[in-house]
Amino acid sequence: MLTSTQHSPGKTRSMVSLRWWIAGILFASTVINYVDRQTLSVLAPYLKLQYRWTNSDYANIVIAFRVAYVLGQATFGRVLDRIGTRRGLTFSVLWYSIISIATSAAQGFTGFLGFRFLLGFGESANWPAATKAVSEWFPKKERALATAFFDSGSSIGGAIAPSLILPIYSRWGWRPAFVIPGLLGFIWLIVWRKLYHIPEMHPRITHSELEHIQTDKIEAGVQPVRQPNPGWFELLRIPQTWGTIVARLFTDPVWFFVTDWFPIYLVAKGLELKNTRVVIWVPFIAADLGNLVGGFLSGHLVNRGWSLGAARKALVVFGAIGVMMLIPTIFTYNLYMIAGLFGFATMSYSVFSTMANVLPSDLFQGGSVATVSGLGGAAAGVGTIVASKLIGHFSDANQLAAGHSFDSIVIVAGLVPFIGMILVLLLVRNSKATQNLGFRMIVRFFRSSNVKTSFQ
Repeated sequence: MLTSTQHSPGKTRSMVSLRWWIAGILFASTVINYVDRQTLSVLAPYLKLQYRWTNSDYANIVIAFRVAYVLGQATFGRVLDRIGTRRGLTFSVLWYSIISIATSAAQGFTGFLGFRFLLGFGESANWPAATKAVSEWFPKKERALATAFFDSGSSIGGAIAPSLILPIYSRWGWRPAFVIPGLLGFIWLIVWRKLYHIPEMHPRITHSELEHIQTDKIEAGVQPVRQPNPGWFELLRIPQTWGTIVARLFTDPVWFFVTDWFPIYLVAKGLELKNTRVVIWVPFIAADLGNLVGGFLSGHLVNRGWSLGAARKALVVFGAIGVMMLIPTIFTYNLYMIAGLFGFATMSYSVFSTMANVLPSDLFQGGSVATVSGLGGAAAGVGTIVASKLIGHFSDANQLAAGHSFDSIVIVAGLVPFIGMILVLLLVRNSKATQNLGFRMIVRFFRSSNVKTSFQ
């Protein structure tokens, strides 16, 4: 039902399937976000030589980014639920675009450490904001695919970064390689400010699309303008919140091992850096495929009669098992075999990650979505900080084991999501705590279908 606060769609020219245009600009934001952050990873083998960094030095620079990312996600999730998606993401992209450009002025280890900290703080709002935007613009049955779509921008950004960054580095050096990607954010902001408003206030939405977006609210008798906004402590009292946190905590560190360390890992295996360029993009493209497969299959299973909870959890199981394909890479030095196994693992990770990213919008009311997403992101950031420190330490300590300095790290990376899978299955269940706290979205998550399955 249209509210009295809406613009009439007839006053301006309406856009067909406007919600997917919204998803498209969220995708573009994620691409730019990842190009900016991947610049350092792509240039790391060269910068390590130029500035004589050890793996532990590089890990500390990565950790500076993660510390700020944790602080930012814990903060921005709550802020976004208060100031709204449009203003929140505007501030985020403006901030990290400026910092990306400013990184060109870094002078060695301390400079990179400081600028990466500032970049991490600015970039931290992207996922809570995009998750909140999806909850505002998509009905439940489409949220997994919409989340997969914007989240696939991380893979695309990671895949195109080497092709963009390395030619700039080869021609002009590393400083312009930070400036040029940073300029993309300013172009994006122009489009974002013109395109994004909440559905009820958007001047270019059609009546039929607005009714489609509000289907869940209408069916449940929920007034979209009257949503609960529980605090952190109240949210942390229910197991589903911890389930969404665990889903991120046990997957993101594995992904960032790939994004931050894959080029260094290939060099540690004894492979020539110039030869690795032909496959360095494979894990990212595979991860993009995993986003889309996860989003599509989840929606397909719901349409086939699966409950929403069962559809999400089935793909969590698949993703966790698939990430274990990282482990066989310790037994081969074949570049294409390593790339293929990493590719299958990152595809599986993305299937799991898509479900992890969509859980907050599945389980919680709009006033809590970004908060819960931010809590998950903060926990994932803490896990990644710990993982980065351990990776730097153990890879340096094992350097004498030529070609095998990362073996123990890869084994752990393959097993961690499987442990996360078990915890998610245990925590994301209907319970008395859910009913007592009155989170109606969580209850409906488990009642979204008349079909009963063992995953409920």
